[in-house]
This record gives sequence, C-alpha cells and structure tokens, in this order.
Amino acid sequence: MSDHPRPSADLGPNQLNAAKDTVAFVLEEARRQGASNAEVGLSLSQGLSVDVRLGEVETVEFHRDRGVSVTVYFGHRKGQASTSDDRRESLCDAVRAACAIARHTEEDPHAGIADASLLADQVPDLDLYHPWTLTTDQAIEQARRCEAVARDDARIVNSEGASLSTGASLYVLGTSAGFLQGFAGTHHSRSCAVVAQDEAGMQRQFWYDSGRRAERLASPEQVGEKARERTLARLGAEVPVTGEFPLLFSAEMASGLIGHLIGAISGGSLYRRASFLCDALGSRVLPEGFRLGERPLMAAGNGSTPFDGDGLPTRDQDFIEDGELKGYALGLYAARRLGMSPTGNGGGVHNVILSDTGESQEALLRRLGTGILVTEVMGQGVNLVTGDYSRGAAGFWVENGVIQRPLQEFTIAGNLKDMFGGVLGSGTDVDRRGNIHCGSLLLSPMKVAGR
Repeated sequence: MSDHPRPSADLGPNQLNAAKDTVAFVLEEARRQGASNAEVGLSLSQGLSVDVRLGEVETVEFHRDRGVSVTVYFGHRKGQASTSDDRRESLCDAVRAACAIARHTEEDPHAGIADASLLADQVPDLDLYHPWTLTTDQAIEQARRCEAVARDDARIVNSEGASLSTGASLYVLGTSAGFLQGFAGTHHSRSCAVVAQDEAGMQRQFWYDSGRRAERLASPEQVGEKARERTLARLGAEVPVTGEFPLLFSAEMASGLIGHLIGAISGGSLYRRASFLCDALGSRVLPEGFRLGERPLMAAGNGSTPFDGDGLPTRDQDFIEDGELKGYALGLYAARRLGMSPTGNGGGVHNVILSDTGESQEALLRRLGTGILVTEVMGQGVNLVTGDYSRGAAGFWVENGVIQRPLQEFTIAGNLKDMFGGVLGSGTDVDRRGNIHCGSLLLSPMKVAGR
C-alpha cells in the first residue's frame, strides 16, 4: 500500500496564538451583542488511526476537527451555542444564537463565570505535547506486527484486529473576566484483540497501551504477546459455584471501581442528591491508612491539565486521608449549588491516585487465599444513589493463593459503601494508562452467583 500524506501534527505557538485571537474575538462579539458575561472554549484535534484484521488493512482514518463553544450570560440567564466553522460570520451567528437562548431561559442564581480572583494566573508547562512523526505505511506495518504476534498460536482462531492511533489536540478557554489561556497535548495508543478456541468453546481477550509519548508505549510485539497470553488463559473457563468469597480486582478493574467512588464525591451527583456519599464529609469511606487524591500537574500525565473547565487553577489535593472523606470534587457551578468552595474540578478529576499497601498482586493473591481474581466486569448494575452494586464478571479461581482455573458467567453483588469500607489491600501493580492510577484491590467477601 502506498503511503498517504498525514495531517500536520504541529499545534505549536502559532496555532495557539491564532486560537486565542479567535476566542478573544468571540468574547468581544458577545459583549457587543449585549451579554453581561461570556465564556468561550475552542478545541482543535487531528490525528491518524489504522485498523488491521487478519493481516489486511480495514480502515485508515485521518481526522482534523475544530469546534468553538460559546456560553453567554444575561445576568443569571444562560445560553449556549457551538459551531465547527470559525469564519467570523459563523462565529457571530453562534453568539447570536446563544444570546437568543439566554433571553428566553429562566434565571439560575448559581449560573455565571468565575470571578477574576479565582482564575488561574499562569499555565505551567506539563510536558503534554509530543507529536509522533509516523507515516501511514509505518502505522500499518506496526499494527500488522502486533496482530501477527497475537495470532502466533494454533489455538488463536480469529482476530478482532490490531489498531494504532496517534493524535494531537489544542484547547483554549477564555472568559470575559480576563482569562485567556490554552495548551496542546498528544495521545497515542496501540491495541489488539484475538479469539482462541478449544474443545470447551471460544474466548476473547485484548490488551492495549496508551500515553502522551509514543516512545514510552509497549512495543507492537509486547502488546500482541499480552493479548495472546490473556486470551489463551481464558480457555476452559467454568462457571463457579454460588457462594460468598473474597475478591481481588485486577488493577484495570480496580480503576473502574475507584471511578464509582469518584463519581459519588463529584459535584453533579451531590447537588442532585444522587450519591450514597451525600453529607459524608468527615466519615470513614476507606479503611485507615488509605489515601485517595489527584495530581493534575503530573508531567506527561494522561489526565494532566493546568486549569479546569472554569478557568480555575488545578492543584494537588487529597479527597480521602487516612480513610476519611476530607473533600468533594467540585466545579464552580456545583460548589455554588452546595454553598462550598470550588476545588478546580470543573470538567472532572485529573490523575486520581489511590495509595497502595506495599504488596504486589502475587502477595495479594496469597492474602486472598481461596477466592476469585476478577479480571472482567460487564453490565450497568451500579446505582450511585444507593450504592448497590451487581455486575456480571469473569476471572480466575484461586486456592491457597495460587490461580487454578479461569471462570466465566457469574455475578458479583454488594454495596459500594461496604466494598470500599472492606478494602483489605491495594497493590503496587499500578495501571497508569488512564486517568485513575491504582493497583489490584483486595476486597472482603462478596456474594457470588454462579451455578
């Protein structure tokens, strides 16, 4: 296949300055059209992705997207509009549409931009921008290598393909209170999924790696090998007996569990009274000794950002200290609704980190003794209002701290408050590929429904 031109990966100073000029123009236009305050966000993204299956190219996609979102306020009445066209006349039309909406909405006393005193006054360089100079043919060749390694076993009978993606983005935020800042970032990934079969049936598994810097990703061969090993380990899976067993969530599954905890202490859930942790400040959520916080200024972190969606500076902070809930994750609007101070979490949390108990996954398996290592969960059975938790799962049966056989088609059930309160150990095998960094989590016995 002949190579194709790829979109420029340069989202450097020139693009940043041009984007700031556009945002400044929209802010001035909002003022000219009568808005008392305004907030404008501009995003640019571009990249390349390829998908290969059974050695053949399935898709090659270049993307280059841009968008401008404008929010205007007439007092406490709010209107919002967006456009992907940054021509001046289109931007003026977007402002006009937002103003028309604002004039017809009800007053919300909590709506409005952040005061100038709260805004970030500097944007540190967090080492987020590392473009990957990769041609289409090189991307395809790497994806083929990845899949070839994953299929290198007679028991691998099919493939869902291997993928490679590389992208760069630029974001600028401006408000009529004088904030006008932006930054660029990159994100790259490799992934692969294959299907194995034996006399008991078929099993599918996958693996991936992602990050800001391409040179730090696992190699195509490493990703393919991991995908193959994980898939073959699933062959011969059985349904476990029904009972109550201690569970060890693997690191990638544990991050999802911690995500539910973050959701329960986030502003939107709290002011809607839709969290099992409403009014829980000062209470014990995790056992003594555990800490949960965020590190948004981490160099090259996947979730790093110098300011939040309201223009407030981000900062290192702990939500849980020594097991006790010390603070919520609040954006500006949620903080106003709750009568509290914003915490720099407009738009979410950034690089959440759970402390570990200094144990490897092998050590946690030994502490588990006899129970289940959970490596996959499925379904939507999580109720943040009540904390009720019930999900389908797959994993491995463990006896005397040693993995014995794969398991499938069972359900685990409990309540999140009890599950978090019953954490027995947190591993050093931290999964850093996403926005939540934690290792394997050992939980007190939970109900398991199988055969």
